[in-house]
Amino acid sequence: MSIIKFEVDDILTLKKKHPCGSFAFKVARCGSDVRIVCVGCGRDLTMPRITLEKAIRAVNEQKV
Repeated sequence: MSIIKFEVDDILTLKKKHPCGSFAFKVARCGSDVRIVCVGCGRDLTMPRITLEKAIRAVNEQKV
């Protein structure tokens, strides 16, 4: 399994949707634990990077 590259402010599309109905999450912090914020309702989650990488369907990079 390779490491998925994503940075702060990238939008991740996950395989399962959040209870609010959104599949999109914005990366707030990277490291061994990653903090993501739901785009639909604003709820933030912190999870281990390995768990998150298994749940990612697509990475949409934000251009600054």
